[in-house]
Amino acid sequence: MHTHENLLDGLLKALRYSPQNPPLLHLIGDVMVDMERYEEASSYYREKLTIQPDCLSAKLGLGNAFHGAGRTSEAWVLLEELIASSDPPPETYLLKARLHADEENFDEAQYAYHAAIEAEPLLEDAELEKLVNGVPVKSLDKEGETTFLSKEDDIEAYLEELISPNISFDEVGGMGYVKEEIRQKIILPYKHRNIYESYGKKAGGGILLYGPPGCGKTHIARATAGEMNGNLIPVGIHEILEMWIGKSEKNLHEIFEIARRRTPCVLFFDEADALGSDRSDMKRSGSRYIINQFLSELDGYDAENDDLLILAATNAPWHLDEAFRRPGRFDRIVFVPPPDRDARAAIFEILLRDIENKEDLSYQLLARKTKGFSGADLRSVVDIAKQDKITQVVNNDGKNTPLSQEDLTNAVRKVRPSTKEWLKRAKQYALFANEGGLYNEILEYLKKHPV
Repeated sequence: MHTHENLLDGLLKALRYSPQNPPLLHLIGDVMVDMERYEEASSYYREKLTIQPDCLSAKLGLGNAFHGAGRTSEAWVLLEELIASSDPPPETYLLKARLHADEENFDEAQYAYHAAIEAEPLLEDAELEKLVNGVPVKSLDKEGETTFLSKEDDIEAYLEELISPNISFDEVGGMGYVKEEIRQKIILPYKHRNIYESYGKKAGGGILLYGPPGCGKTHIARATAGEMNGNLIPVGIHEILEMWIGKSEKNLHEIFEIARRRTPCVLFFDEADALGSDRSDMKRSGSRYIINQFLSELDGYDAENDDLLILAATNAPWHLDEAFRRPGRFDRIVFVPPPDRDARAAIFEILLRDIENKEDLSYQLLARKTKGFSGADLRSVVDIAKQDKITQVVNNDGKNTPLSQEDLTNAVRKVRPSTKEWLKRAKQYALFANEGGLYNEILEYLKKHPV
């Protein structure tokens, strides 16, 4: 029986008599990969591709060679080409599983591995299966044993701490248009159920909030639950996907079931683009299963969603799968802009309400000095002013002086508005990718507030 060395020696001799022979070049590359001579293997695959540039098996071989040589970026580029082809070899998904596992992205690695063996059961690989079933450190118990928080009781206990609606729209500065959209879509159908049902309209549904970070999308979700005297379940997408490795769809279903049992309930998905990213995105193509599960839950195929009110927030609506915007899902998409002057004044008043030791302040004057600031930026201004005042008092032998207009004005100078970069990026999408007028609200805002 030939060893790898003897086989390779014979193939190289044959190549001398038949140079530029595509099958020989390919076979030499395969043998060298088996021998872990990855850099040499890549040269033979490349040579074949100069003769047959569209050969998928040669691209796959080169991708495996790059992966073995630690040239991850080049492997991903080849993988993109393979996935984009009409009929990629099933082994493509094994390479994808290995690349994801190397990045400790075990959820995606499992999806890729299962896609490979579903397409070709003979590709089962015990070692690779162990690799893609890797578990991050935070899923280990005190003894170092693997623990999976996949039981419904565990999820419910985790969410129990997060159900705490305690504010109303009165605690939300500005955002009049956004409040009205939520009131019409969510609150009124719930409070006037009989009237709405007489016209065939059920309470429930979804609204997607988008806009620059820090402009109050999470705050308005909490206030919505407070307005209804209902429960709030905020779901951090990245936390859920990382906490239960390989069981994302099951856990997503269980979260919806918990919310259905706690109606009236606002189920709030932050960073929705992380869950609902475009299914054509190659590196997250395993997430198609999660997206499909999410869409099924939104549609209520297996259970009624009466009195289950779904809000989602994103800073990147252009990354969302189009299916999320169909009627009955997130059929209201609401732009949450940076707060205007009156809203900024109201936010300052709310943020400073509990400070007893302060002068009479002009919130409108502060609002005029903070154009383009988000709600989070305004909170930073107040926090800096408080800290500077405390430092001043401590350095002044404890002589307590009230927080002044000047203190806040000085703090404003230390904070830069964070919304401009987002608006510049959004402007490009609004100008060149505004299908169906989706981003008309951005264009209207930019007419009044150019960047």
